[in-house]
Amino acid sequence: MSINFHHKALHAEDIVGWYGVFAIVVAYVLVSFQIIGVESFWYQLLNLTGSLGIISIAYKHKDYQPLLLNLIWAAVALFLLFKVLM
Repeated sequence: MSINFHHKALHAEDIVGWYGVFAIVVAYVLVSFQIIGVESFWYQLLNLTGSLGIISIAYKHKDYQPLLLNLIWAAVALFLLFKVLM
């Protein structure tokens, strides 16, 4: 699946990567404006799914710095998500 924007195809993996960026930024904005707390299920879920989106595109492009950063980000988010659920 791909979508063309100005002669550049946007593929499904690109959409997943952009979702990752969007989710992490939304999580940051929601916490910064005190709409949700850092211990919120939604904050941790946005961070986890966002980091997974960035991991997928970083792996595809062999961009190891964002890959490592987001592996750590996902691990922290997953740990805290389980903590919130318990």
